[in-house]
Amino acid sequence: MRHRTFLLSSIILSWGILSSAQAHEIPDCETTECPPPRIQLALLLDTSNSMDGLIDQTKSQLWMLVNELQETERSGEAPKIELALYEYGNSNISVSKGYIRQVMPLTTDLDGVSEQLFALKTRGGQEYAGQVISAAVDTLKWSDEPADMKLLIIAGNEPFTQGPVSFQSACAMARKKGILIDTIHCGDEKLGIDTKWKAGADCGGGIYMTINQDEVAQFIPSPYDDEIMEMNQKLNKTYFGYGALGAANKVRQEVQDDNAKSMGFASSIARAKSKSTSAYDNSAWDALDFYKSNKDGLLDMDDAQLPKEMKGMNRKERETFMESKLKERENIASKIAQLEKSRAEYVEDQKKSSESGKTLEEVVVSAVKSQARSFGFK
Repeated sequence: MRHRTFLLSSIILSWGILSSAQAHEIPDCETTECPPPRIQLALLLDTSNSMDGLIDQTKSQLWMLVNELQETERSGEAPKIELALYEYGNSNISVSKGYIRQVMPLTTDLDGVSEQLFALKTRGGQEYAGQVISAAVDTLKWSDEPADMKLLIIAGNEPFTQGPVSFQSACAMARKKGILIDTIHCGDEKLGIDTKWKAGADCGGGIYMTINQDEVAQFIPSPYDDEIMEMNQKLNKTYFGYGALGAANKVRQEVQDDNAKSMGFASSIARAKSKSTSAYDNSAWDALDFYKSNKDGLLDMDDAQLPKEMKGMNRKERETFMESKLKERENIASKIAQLEKSRAEYVEDQKKSSESGKTLEEVVVSAVKSQARSFGFK
């Protein structure tokens, strides 16, 4: 039987299985001091010819993925989310590098991931699955904490056996670091099995999935959509770039809003929701996020490094301004969360009354949430 699903569904399903696979290693945080939970996820995307659909799906569903990961918690604490991005199989990259490029290391800079994702271009090359897995396992700064979720997802359509590094040896490297490998074959399920994509998942302790990379997800509009986007604009006004890169990153934030919008209203709404959560941390350039993590650092900052809105303020004035904006941002984020909840309920009702029935994507998300709860994740 051929199975078709979207890239997001595949990633969420992978995360659910990862949760269950590592549950026995998670300490009892009620009796033991536990480090903050962390999810590390590396995406390895084939950017050879014919993979434009795969790239577009990833662009459109990036923020939905972030939201799904962010909505889980362990011992009442939301996870720190780190994403990494590799491209492989692109002839614009040197053959000496195996047609492989690390686009982004593991990072919490979600706007940076989005920016680089939208810059990807496809071009024909040789797809060396084993070599790109090996590069990601060896080069990225993976956590040494057994309880952290570490997941590598590779997507493509050519035989999994190509290249100078065998997928078996790459899998062995990943297992030593506690990293699971999931594979997504863009095409027919049986062809993916015959070309060893399933063997790659089995070897990596993960799961094998197939997608139709050219399929487009259904979008159901709701009465809350416009207000969510209005709140997103208000949220942007609570960001104040500091330092040498502050202004440029403020512009980048707006550009990534536009990029999400270019992929459809669903992507814009998902990004607005992501921006209202703790996963969207811009303390490296935003004065308010920096203030939350290092209050004295912001209050004692050299005037030349401050945002234009704060120049000339003394320490007390800075604190008053930051506290006011912090409350404003929290109120906006709370409003977005309420609107998003109402929107989700409305969309669910619309789907119930639809003749088309539920999609496989919805079934997968529901199953994964149930699995995650059974292994201690909420």
